[in-house]
Amino acid sequence: MNRIQVDEVIDRAKVSPFHWRILFWCTLIIVFDGYDLVIYGVVLPILMQQWQLDPVTAGALGSTALFGMMVGAMLLGTLADRFGRKKMIVLCVILFSGFTALNGLAQTPLQFGIMRFIAGLGIGGVMPNVVALMSEYAPRRIRSTLVAVMFSGYAIGGMMSASLGIWIVPQFGWQVMFYLAVIPLLLLPVIWSQLPDSVAFLVQQGKTDTARRVLRSLSGQAIADDAVLTVHQPQKTEQSLGALFSHNRALSTLMFFQAFFMCLLMVYGLGSWLPKLMSMAGYGFSSSLMFLLFLNIGGIIGAIGGGWLSDRFHPRPVLMLFFTLAAVSLALLGFKNHVAVLYLLVTVAGATTIGSQILLYAYVAQFYPTAIRSTALGWSSGVGRIGAILGPVLGGALLAMQLSHQMNFLAFVIPGALAVIAIMLTAGRKEAV
Repeated sequence: MNRIQVDEVIDRAKVSPFHWRILFWCTLIIVFDGYDLVIYGVVLPILMQQWQLDPVTAGALGSTALFGMMVGAMLLGTLADRFGRKKMIVLCVILFSGFTALNGLAQTPLQFGIMRFIAGLGIGGVMPNVVALMSEYAPRRIRSTLVAVMFSGYAIGGMMSASLGIWIVPQFGWQVMFYLAVIPLLLLPVIWSQLPDSVAFLVQQGKTDTARRVLRSLSGQAIADDAVLTVHQPQKTEQSLGALFSHNRALSTLMFFQAFFMCLLMVYGLGSWLPKLMSMAGYGFSSSLMFLLFLNIGGIIGAIGGGWLSDRFHPRPVLMLFFTLAAVSLALLGFKNHVAVLYLLVTVAGATTIGSQILLYAYVAQFYPTAIRSTALGWSSGVGRIGAILGPVLGGALLAMQLSHQMNFLAFVIPGALAVIAIMLTAGRKEAV
Protein backbone atom coordinates (compact mmCIF):
# COMPACT_ATOMS: atom_id res chain seq x y z
CA MET A 1 0.00 0.00 0.00
CA ASN A 2 1.30 3.44 -0.98
CA ARG A 3 1.87 5.56 2.16
CA ILE A 4 2.67 9.26 1.90
CA GLN A 5 4.05 11.39 4.73
CA VAL A 6 2.25 14.71 4.35
CA ASP A 7 4.89 16.86 6.09
CA GLU A 8 7.66 15.53 3.87
CA VAL A 9 5.74 16.33 0.68
CA ILE A 10 5.08 19.89 1.87
CA ASP A 11 8.63 20.47 3.12
CA ARG A 12 10.20 19.41 -0.20
CA ALA A 13 7.65 20.93 -2.57
CA LYS A 14 8.63 23.51 -5.18
CA VAL A 15 6.90 26.87 -4.93
CA SER A 16 3.80 26.64 -7.10
CA PRO A 17 0.73 28.75 -8.00
CA PHE A 18 -0.96 27.01 -5.07
CA HIS A 19 1.53 28.62 -2.67
CA TRP A 20 1.13 32.05 -4.29
CA ARG A 21 -2.65 31.79 -3.91
CA ILE A 22 -2.42 31.09 -0.19
CA LEU A 23 0.20 33.83 0.20
CA PHE A 24 -1.98 36.37 -1.63
CA TRP A 25 -5.15 35.80 0.38
CA CYS A 26 -3.41 35.51 3.74
CA THR A 27 -1.46 38.69 2.98
CA LEU A 28 -4.64 40.53 1.96
CA ILE A 29 -6.28 39.52 5.24
CA ILE A 30 -3.26 40.79 7.18
CA VAL A 31 -3.27 44.06 5.19
CA PHE A 32 -6.76 44.89 6.42
CA ASP A 33 -5.92 43.52 9.85
CA GLY A 34 -3.07 46.03 10.03
CA TYR A 35 -5.25 48.80 8.61
CA ASP A 36 -7.90 48.21 11.27
CA LEU A 37 -5.35 48.22 14.07
CA VAL A 38 -3.27 51.27 13.08
CA ILE A 39 -6.36 53.32 12.34
CA TYR A 40 -6.67 54.42 15.99
CA GLY A 41 -3.27 56.11 15.96
CA VAL A 42 -4.34 57.98 12.81
CA VAL A 43 -7.56 59.41 14.25
CA LEU A 44 -6.35 59.81 17.85
CA PRO A 45 -5.44 63.54 17.65
CA ILE A 46 -8.91 64.29 16.19
CA LEU A 47 -10.76 62.16 18.77
CA MET A 48 -8.90 63.82 21.64
CA GLN A 49 -10.15 67.20 20.43
CA GLN A 50 -13.68 66.12 19.54
CA TRP A 51 -14.40 64.14 22.71
CA GLN A 52 -12.15 66.19 25.01
CA LEU A 53 -10.06 63.16 26.01
CA ASP A 54 -7.09 63.49 28.35
CA PRO A 55 -3.96 61.44 27.48
CA VAL A 56 -4.63 58.71 30.05
CA THR A 57 -8.24 58.21 28.88
CA ALA A 58 -7.14 58.23 25.24
CA GLY A 59 -4.49 55.59 26.00
CA ALA A 60 -7.04 53.41 27.80
CA LEU A 61 -9.47 53.76 24.88
CA GLY A 62 -6.73 52.68 22.48
CA SER A 63 -6.09 49.62 24.61
CA THR A 64 -9.64 48.28 24.28
CA ALA A 65 -8.87 46.78 20.87
CA LEU A 66 -5.59 45.42 22.21
CA PHE A 67 -7.34 43.75 25.14
CA GLY A 68 -9.70 42.16 22.63
CA MET A 69 -6.68 41.03 20.63
CA MET A 70 -5.24 39.29 23.68
CA VAL A 71 -8.48 37.36 24.27
CA GLY A 72 -8.92 36.63 20.55
CA ALA A 73 -5.35 35.36 20.09
CA MET A 74 -5.55 33.00 23.06
CA LEU A 75 -9.09 31.77 22.41
CA LEU A 76 -9.33 31.60 18.62
CA GLY A 77 -5.74 30.45 18.16
CA THR A 78 -6.34 27.50 20.47
CA LEU A 79 -9.75 26.65 18.96
CA ALA A 80 -8.18 26.47 15.48
CA ASP A 81 -6.12 23.44 16.52
CA ARG A 82 -9.44 21.67 17.18
CA PHE A 83 -11.82 23.11 14.57
CA GLY A 84 -9.50 24.11 11.73
CA ARG A 85 -7.67 27.24 10.63
CA LYS A 86 -10.11 28.12 7.83
CA LYS A 87 -13.22 28.44 9.99
CA MET A 88 -11.42 30.54 12.57
CA ILE A 89 -9.91 32.83 9.92
CA VAL A 90 -13.35 33.52 8.43
CA LEU A 91 -14.84 34.15 11.88
CA CYS A 92 -12.01 36.58 12.64
CA VAL A 93 -12.57 38.49 9.38
CA ILE A 94 -16.26 38.87 10.26
CA LEU A 95 -15.34 40.27 13.67
CA PHE A 96 -12.57 42.69 12.75
CA SER A 97 -14.07 43.92 9.49
CA GLY A 98 -17.67 44.26 10.62
CA PHE A 99 -17.07 45.91 13.96
CA THR A 100 -14.33 48.23 12.71
CA ALA A 101 -16.81 49.52 10.12
CA LEU A 102 -19.41 49.96 12.87
CA ASN A 103 -16.87 52.05 14.82
CA GLY A 104 -17.56 54.86 12.39
CA LEU A 105 -21.07 55.13 13.84
CA ALA A 106 -19.86 55.57 17.44
CA GLN A 107 -21.19 58.68 19.17
CA THR A 108 -19.44 58.29 22.54
CA PRO A 109 -16.11 56.94 23.82
CA LEU A 110 -17.98 54.05 25.51
CA GLN A 111 -19.61 52.93 22.24
CA PHE A 112 -16.28 53.32 20.48
CA GLY A 113 -14.46 51.23 23.11
CA ILE A 114 -16.99 48.37 23.04
CA MET A 115 -16.81 48.01 19.27
CA ARG A 116 -13.02 48.29 19.29
CA PHE A 117 -12.87 45.44 21.81
CA ILE A 118 -15.03 43.16 19.63
CA ALA A 119 -13.04 44.10 16.53
CA GLY A 120 -9.90 43.33 18.52
CA LEU A 121 -11.07 39.74 19.03
CA GLY A 122 -10.85 39.23 15.29
CA ILE A 123 -7.65 41.25 14.81
CA GLY A 124 -5.84 39.21 17.45
CA GLY A 125 -7.36 35.86 16.50
CA VAL A 126 -6.56 36.01 12.81
CA MET A 127 -2.81 36.54 13.25
CA PRO A 128 -1.82 33.14 14.74
CA ASN A 129 -4.15 31.34 12.35
CA VAL A 130 -2.87 32.79 9.08
CA VAL A 131 0.73 32.38 10.30
CA ALA A 132 0.05 28.73 11.17
CA LEU A 133 -1.68 28.09 7.83
CA MET A 134 1.11 29.70 5.82
CA SER A 135 3.76 27.84 7.83
CA GLU A 136 2.03 24.51 7.28
CA TYR A 137 2.00 24.94 3.49
CA ALA A 138 5.36 26.69 2.93
CA PRO A 139 8.35 24.57 1.82
CA ARG A 140 10.88 24.32 4.63
CA ARG A 141 13.71 26.12 2.79
CA ILE A 142 11.74 29.39 2.40
CA ARG A 143 9.27 29.09 5.27
CA SER A 144 10.48 32.16 7.20
CA THR A 145 10.57 34.26 4.04
CA LEU A 146 7.01 33.41 2.99
CA VAL A 147 5.67 34.01 6.50
CA ALA A 148 7.54 37.32 6.69
CA VAL A 149 6.30 38.44 3.25
CA MET A 150 2.75 37.56 4.28
CA PHE A 151 3.06 39.38 7.57
CA SER A 152 4.50 42.47 5.87
CA GLY A 153 0.87 43.03 4.90
CA TYR A 154 0.42 44.29 8.45
CA ALA A 155 2.82 47.17 7.72
CA ILE A 156 1.18 47.76 4.32
CA GLY A 157 -2.14 48.11 6.12
CA GLY A 158 -0.55 50.57 8.54
CA MET A 159 0.78 52.57 5.60
CA MET A 160 -2.69 52.60 4.05
CA SER A 161 -4.13 53.95 7.30
CA ALA A 162 -1.50 56.68 7.56
CA SER A 163 -1.54 57.75 3.90
CA LEU A 164 -5.33 57.69 3.56
CA GLY A 165 -5.65 59.51 6.87
CA ILE A 166 -3.56 62.41 5.57
CA TRP A 167 -6.10 62.91 2.76
CA ILE A 168 -9.43 61.61 4.10
CA VAL A 169 -9.59 62.81 7.71
CA PRO A 170 -9.22 66.59 7.05
CA GLN A 171 -11.71 66.52 4.15
CA PHE A 172 -14.30 63.86 5.04
CA GLY A 173 -13.92 63.20 8.76
CA TRP A 174 -12.49 60.34 10.79
CA GLN A 175 -15.59 58.14 10.39
CA VAL A 176 -14.85 57.38 6.72
CA MET A 177 -11.59 55.70 7.73
CA PHE A 178 -13.60 53.10 9.64
CA TYR A 179 -16.26 52.61 6.96
CA LEU A 180 -13.55 51.48 4.51
CA ALA A 181 -12.86 48.47 6.75
CA VAL A 182 -16.00 46.75 5.41
CA ILE A 183 -14.16 45.64 2.24
CA PRO A 184 -12.89 42.26 3.61
CA LEU A 185 -16.43 41.42 4.72
CA LEU A 186 -17.55 41.75 1.10
CA LEU A 187 -14.73 39.43 -0.01
CA LEU A 188 -15.61 36.62 2.41
CA PRO A 189 -17.19 34.27 -0.18
CA VAL A 190 -14.01 34.45 -2.26
CA ILE A 191 -11.77 34.00 0.77
CA TRP A 192 -13.74 30.91 1.78
CA SER A 193 -13.40 29.36 -1.68
CA GLN A 194 -9.71 30.18 -2.11
CA LEU A 195 -8.22 29.23 1.26
CA PRO A 196 -7.73 25.52 2.03
CA ASP A 197 -7.58 24.11 5.52
CA SER A 198 -4.43 22.51 6.91
CA VAL A 199 -3.70 19.14 5.22
CA ALA A 200 -2.84 17.64 8.61
CA PHE A 201 -6.20 18.81 9.95
CA LEU A 202 -8.04 17.39 6.92
CA VAL A 203 -6.37 14.01 7.38
CA GLN A 204 -7.14 13.94 11.10
CA GLN A 205 -10.78 14.77 10.31
CA GLY A 206 -10.99 11.88 7.84
CA LYS A 207 -11.31 14.17 4.79
CA THR A 208 -8.65 12.27 2.88
CA ASP A 209 -10.09 12.89 -0.60
CA THR A 210 -9.88 16.65 -0.04
CA ALA A 211 -6.40 16.28 1.43
CA ARG A 212 -5.22 14.33 -1.65
CA ARG A 213 -6.56 17.03 -3.99
CA VAL A 214 -4.78 19.72 -1.99
CA LEU A 215 -1.50 17.77 -2.08
CA ARG A 216 -1.79 17.33 -5.85
CA SER A 217 -2.28 21.09 -6.31
CA LEU A 218 0.55 21.88 -3.93
CA SER A 219 3.20 19.47 -5.19
CA GLY A 220 2.22 18.91 -8.81
CA GLN A 221 2.76 15.20 -8.17
CA ALA A 222 0.43 12.34 -8.96
CA ILE A 223 -1.20 11.24 -5.70
CA ALA A 224 -3.02 7.92 -6.13
CA ASP A 225 -6.64 7.78 -4.97
CA ASP A 226 -5.81 4.83 -2.73
CA ALA A 227 -2.69 6.48 -1.23
CA VAL A 228 -2.71 6.50 2.57
CA LEU A 229 -1.80 9.93 3.94
CA THR A 230 0.01 9.91 7.26
CA VAL A 231 0.68 12.76 9.69
CA HIS A 232 2.18 12.88 13.13
CA GLN A 233 -0.56 11.77 15.51
CA PRO A 234 0.15 13.47 18.82
CA GLN A 235 -0.85 12.10 22.15
CA LYS A 236 -3.70 13.97 23.80
CA THR A 237 -1.29 15.52 26.28
CA GLU A 238 0.62 16.99 23.33
CA GLN A 239 -2.44 18.94 22.18
CA SER A 240 -2.97 20.86 25.39
CA LEU A 241 -1.58 24.13 26.72
CA GLY A 242 0.65 22.08 29.02
CA ALA A 243 2.47 20.71 25.96
CA LEU A 244 4.09 24.14 25.52
CA PHE A 245 5.99 23.43 28.74
CA SER A 246 6.86 19.76 28.13
CA HIS A 247 9.78 18.19 26.24
CA ASN A 248 12.21 20.80 27.61
CA ARG A 249 10.19 23.66 26.08
CA ALA A 250 9.31 25.45 29.36
CA LEU A 251 12.09 28.06 29.44
CA SER A 252 11.82 28.80 25.72
CA THR A 253 8.03 29.15 26.00
CA LEU A 254 8.38 31.66 28.85
CA MET A 255 11.03 33.58 26.92
CA PHE A 256 8.80 33.70 23.83
CA PHE A 257 6.09 35.14 26.08
CA GLN A 258 8.51 37.80 27.34
CA ALA A 259 9.81 38.65 23.87
CA PHE A 260 6.27 39.05 22.49
CA PHE A 261 5.30 41.19 25.50
CA MET A 262 8.23 43.59 25.08
CA CYS A 263 8.01 43.72 21.29
CA LEU A 264 4.29 44.45 21.20
CA LEU A 265 4.63 47.08 23.93
CA MET A 266 7.01 48.97 21.62
CA VAL A 267 4.98 48.37 18.46
CA TYR A 268 1.62 49.51 19.82
CA GLY A 269 2.99 52.24 22.04
CA LEU A 270 4.64 53.80 18.99
CA GLY A 271 1.71 53.07 16.68
CA SER A 272 -0.74 54.84 18.99
CA TRP A 273 1.35 57.79 20.13
CA LEU A 274 4.01 58.56 17.50
CA PRO A 275 1.84 61.10 15.60
CA LYS A 276 0.87 62.79 18.87
CA LEU A 277 4.46 62.87 20.15
CA MET A 278 5.62 64.44 16.91
CA SER A 279 2.79 66.96 16.85
CA MET A 280 3.80 67.98 20.38
CA ALA A 281 7.33 68.43 19.07
CA GLY A 282 6.00 71.05 16.63
CA TYR A 283 4.95 69.08 13.54
CA GLY A 284 1.50 69.59 11.99
CA PHE A 285 -1.16 66.85 11.67
CA SER A 286 -0.16 65.75 8.16
CA SER A 287 3.56 65.90 8.94
CA SER A 288 3.14 63.87 12.12
CA LEU A 289 1.27 61.17 10.17
CA MET A 290 4.24 60.98 7.81
CA PHE A 291 6.28 59.57 10.69
CA LEU A 292 3.67 56.84 11.11
CA LEU A 293 3.92 56.16 7.38
CA PHE A 294 7.71 55.77 7.56
CA LEU A 295 7.36 53.56 10.64
CA ASN A 296 5.30 51.11 8.61
CA ILE A 297 7.55 51.38 5.55
CA GLY A 298 10.32 50.27 7.87
CA GLY A 299 8.10 47.41 9.02
CA ILE A 300 7.90 46.06 5.46
CA ILE A 301 11.67 46.33 5.00
CA GLY A 302 12.32 44.64 8.32
CA ALA A 303 9.81 41.85 7.71
CA ILE A 304 11.05 40.85 4.26
CA GLY A 305 14.74 41.46 5.00
CA GLY A 306 14.51 39.71 8.34
CA GLY A 307 12.70 36.74 6.81
CA TRP A 308 15.41 36.41 4.16
CA LEU A 309 18.14 36.53 6.81
CA SER A 310 16.28 34.03 9.03
CA ASP A 311 16.10 31.44 6.24
CA ARG A 312 19.84 31.77 5.63
CA PHE A 313 20.95 31.86 9.24
CA HIS A 314 18.36 31.41 12.01
CA PRO A 315 15.61 33.64 13.47
CA ARG A 316 17.37 33.79 16.86
CA PRO A 317 20.48 35.89 15.98
CA VAL A 318 18.44 38.01 13.56
CA LEU A 319 15.94 38.87 16.30
CA MET A 320 18.75 39.68 18.76
CA LEU A 321 20.23 42.10 16.22
CA PHE A 322 16.85 43.66 15.43
CA PHE A 323 15.91 44.28 19.06
CA THR A 324 19.31 45.88 19.70
CA LEU A 325 18.85 48.23 16.72
CA ALA A 326 15.31 49.01 17.92
CA ALA A 327 16.59 50.15 21.30
CA VAL A 328 19.31 52.32 19.73
CA SER A 329 17.03 53.97 17.15
CA LEU A 330 14.33 54.74 19.73
CA ALA A 331 16.90 56.29 22.06
CA LEU A 332 18.16 58.55 19.26
CA LEU A 333 14.63 59.61 18.25
CA GLY A 334 14.34 61.68 21.43
CA PHE A 335 17.13 64.04 20.38
CA LYS A 336 17.00 67.00 18.00
CA ASN A 337 17.97 66.01 14.49
CA HIS A 338 17.39 67.06 10.91
CA VAL A 339 14.00 65.85 9.69
CA ALA A 340 15.64 63.49 7.18
CA VAL A 341 17.59 61.85 10.02
CA LEU A 342 14.36 61.53 12.03
CA TYR A 343 12.63 59.81 9.10
CA LEU A 344 15.58 57.40 8.83
CA LEU A 345 15.49 56.64 12.55
CA VAL A 346 11.72 56.07 12.45
CA THR A 347 12.19 53.73 9.48
CA VAL A 348 14.84 51.74 11.39
CA ALA A 349 12.56 51.66 14.45
CA GLY A 350 9.71 50.34 12.30
CA ALA A 351 11.94 47.73 10.66
CA THR A 352 13.19 46.43 13.99
CA THR A 353 9.96 46.57 16.03
CA ILE A 354 7.23 45.71 13.52
CA GLY A 355 9.74 43.51 11.68
CA SER A 356 10.68 41.74 14.92
CA GLN A 357 7.03 41.08 15.71
CA ILE A 358 6.68 39.34 12.37
CA LEU A 359 9.90 37.34 12.83
CA LEU A 360 8.74 36.23 16.27
CA TYR A 361 5.67 34.66 14.69
CA ALA A 362 7.87 32.86 12.17
CA TYR A 363 10.28 31.70 14.89
CA VAL A 364 7.50 30.31 17.11
CA ALA A 365 5.83 28.63 14.11
CA GLN A 366 9.10 26.80 13.36
CA PHE A 367 9.87 25.97 16.98
CA TYR A 368 6.70 24.03 17.90
CA PRO A 369 5.25 20.91 16.20
CA THR A 370 2.12 21.12 14.07
CA ALA A 371 -0.26 19.75 16.72
CA ILE A 372 0.32 22.69 19.07
CA ARG A 373 1.45 25.35 16.60
CA SER A 374 -1.68 27.53 16.71
CA THR A 375 -1.85 27.07 20.48
CA ALA A 376 1.77 28.24 20.80
CA LEU A 377 1.25 31.16 18.46
CA GLY A 378 -2.04 32.11 20.11
CA TRP A 379 -0.69 32.05 23.65
CA SER A 380 2.63 33.70 22.81
CA SER A 381 0.92 36.54 20.97
CA GLY A 382 -1.89 36.56 23.54
CA VAL A 383 0.53 37.14 26.43
CA GLY A 384 2.24 39.67 24.18
CA ARG A 385 -1.06 41.51 23.93
CA ILE A 386 -0.68 42.46 27.58
CA GLY A 387 2.34 44.45 26.43
CA ALA A 388 0.30 45.80 23.54
CA ILE A 389 -2.41 46.92 25.97
CA LEU A 390 0.15 48.62 28.18
CA GLY A 391 1.85 50.35 25.22
CA PRO A 392 -0.84 53.00 24.61
CA VAL A 393 -1.45 53.30 28.37
CA LEU A 394 2.29 53.84 28.95
CA GLY A 395 2.36 56.50 26.23
CA GLY A 396 -0.61 58.30 27.76
CA ALA A 397 0.93 58.13 31.24
CA LEU A 398 4.24 59.54 29.96
CA LEU A 399 2.44 62.46 28.31
CA ALA A 400 0.41 63.10 31.46
CA MET A 401 3.66 63.26 33.46
CA GLN A 402 4.86 65.98 31.06
CA LEU A 403 8.32 64.46 30.72
CA SER A 404 10.86 65.72 28.22
CA HIS A 405 10.75 64.58 24.60
CA GLN A 406 13.91 62.52 25.21
CA MET A 407 12.48 60.71 28.24
CA ASN A 408 9.29 59.78 26.34
CA PHE A 409 11.36 57.82 23.83
CA LEU A 410 13.90 56.46 26.31
CA ALA A 411 11.03 54.73 28.13
CA PHE A 412 10.60 52.50 25.06
CA VAL A 413 14.29 51.50 25.03
CA ILE A 414 14.03 49.26 28.12
CA PRO A 415 11.60 46.77 26.48
CA GLY A 416 14.01 46.41 23.56
CA ALA A 417 16.86 45.44 25.89
CA LEU A 418 14.69 42.93 27.78
CA ALA A 419 13.58 41.38 24.46
CA VAL A 420 17.23 40.78 23.50
CA ILE A 421 17.76 38.89 26.77
CA ALA A 422 14.62 36.80 26.19
CA ILE A 423 15.71 35.70 22.71
CA MET A 424 19.19 34.84 24.02
CA LEU A 425 17.60 32.39 26.45
CA THR A 426 15.47 30.49 23.92
CA ALA A 427 16.70 27.05 22.89
CA GLY A 428 17.45 28.16 19.34
CA ARG A 429 16.25 24.95 17.73
CA LYS A 430 14.78 25.24 14.25
CA GLU A 431 11.88 22.99 15.10
CA ALA A 432 10.86 21.31 18.32
CA VAL A 433 10.06 17.60 18.27
